[in-house]
Amino acid sequence: MHRLDPRVCYRALQSHDERFDGRLFVGVTSTGIYCRPVCPARTARIENCRFFASAAAAQEAGFRPCLRCRPETAPDLGTWRGTENTVTRGLALIAAGALDGDGAGVDELGERLGVGARQLRRLFQQHLGASPQTVAQTRRVLFAKRLIHETRLPMAEIALASGFGSVRRFNETFQGLYHRPPSALRRRGVVALPEGSVAGSGVTVRVRYRAPYDWAAMLAHLRARAVDGVENVDGDIYRRTVCEDGETGTVAVAHLPEKQSLAVTVRFPNVRALPAIIARVRHLFDVSADVTAIGAHLARDPLLAPLVSERPGLRVPGGWDGFEIAARAILGQQVTVEAGRQLAGALARACGRPVLAAHGGDAHLDRCFPSAADVAKASPEALQAVRGPAARRQALRGVAHAAAADPLLFEPMGTIDETAAKLQALPGVGEWTAHYIALRAGRDPDAFPATDIGLMRAWDRIGATPAARTRATSAAVSTKRRNRPQQKTPMSEWAARWRPWRGYAAQHLWTADAARSAQGGSR
Repeated sequence: MHRLDPRVCYRALQSHDERFDGRLFVGVTSTGIYCRPVCPARTARIENCRFFASAAAAQEAGFRPCLRCRPETAPDLGTWRGTENTVTRGLALIAAGALDGDGAGVDELGERLGVGARQLRRLFQQHLGASPQTVAQTRRVLFAKRLIHETRLPMAEIALASGFGSVRRFNETFQGLYHRPPSALRRRGVVALPEGSVAGSGVTVRVRYRAPYDWAAMLAHLRARAVDGVENVDGDIYRRTVCEDGETGTVAVAHLPEKQSLAVTVRFPNVRALPAIIARVRHLFDVSADVTAIGAHLARDPLLAPLVSERPGLRVPGGWDGFEIAARAILGQQVTVEAGRQLAGALARACGRPVLAAHGGDAHLDRCFPSAADVAKASPEALQAVRGPAARRQALRGVAHAAAADPLLFEPMGTIDETAAKLQALPGVGEWTAHYIALRAGRDPDAFPATDIGLMRAWDRIGATPAARTRATSAAVSTKRRNRPQQKTPMSEWAARWRPWRGYAAQHLWTADAARSAQGGSR
């Protein structure tokens, strides 16, 4: 982990600048409390401050969360991301509950990540300043505290939803950390609400992001690809069905720009699934991206700078599930976005599980997208509903069998080239499909499907002719490099200057193409 300069951090603390929110946390030795840099409390003296790159590091050092600025509501920026892929994947698994429960341990987590437990602890300490166990414990406490503050869920359900093995352990942790029972932390306004459960009335959780956020572009992407019966965009709200461990429910996501948050309403019969569902929402809506830093990097290219300026809050939409993204990518090969959407709907009707009205289903959302196991065991007759060449159905079934056999199939490897090579070993998956899956499912920010028609069309429209590229290069490079020939550079080679954020550059190009092209073509 990069050492934080106390003097620089203290100046950030004094300014209460929200741009540092989520980037650092301050522990005050005189109170034993750690805060966000935007905390409204009086700034402590510098000699009483210790600075940390993560909430987990502050908690491991013995500090307890502030009740005023509520560190659990800080945006999850992960400024270290991109430095260690194993840590990225480990955090994603921890967020989904990999270290929750009595039988979960670092050894098992290391096996899933392909490293030993000792190496995993070293990587977490290096990049986060805390062990995997502390990261998981901090996540449990902060997630539970958010549910206490923002919902009327019973305390027993909050304990289970946040990953505690028992209510007793939940109570002991809060008593030791806050010197009071968890019920004492509940706000008066929340107490006035009627008590309900996730399965019954549902629960709404706020998911913070760092502004700006281009909600209109995100909804436009999701609306164009919404699979009938599985998901829809109604007004400014995205809704979809959910299937976890054989149980079904629904989730609705709305934008709260004044709170710099997404409001996620979940109705699901098993409260233990709540962390995994929230993790999928974060994945789908790309809430952890530091779009300001990404945009600053991409804007160095004069050809891309106008697109970044036009949409500074653009995110890369993810996917709800790795197999779902892979299936939709295969169905979308060499067809329009609308045709791919219809084929995905046919697959859902043929193989997807129904969602009961009692679990949040309605006339518009009545079916889950099929899992890899559902498609792998489907009869040839059922798959005939997916019209088109037989090779498409064979590829779909082949990928389904591979995904059912390997739950980690769509997790990213060390580099995008390694990830793409792994995915291209699957039947019917070429270079374009592999990069598309890596971008949407694996969240690899450097994935770049360079042969996409929409990307190439947008590339032509931004003036990327040889002469324009030469002018842009002359404006961007130093004097020492101006004599290097740049004419006739293909898009894929030119895109090297966008690394490691080529996926975000692709999203800017796709969005520009969708806005300017009557016939679509973006993915």
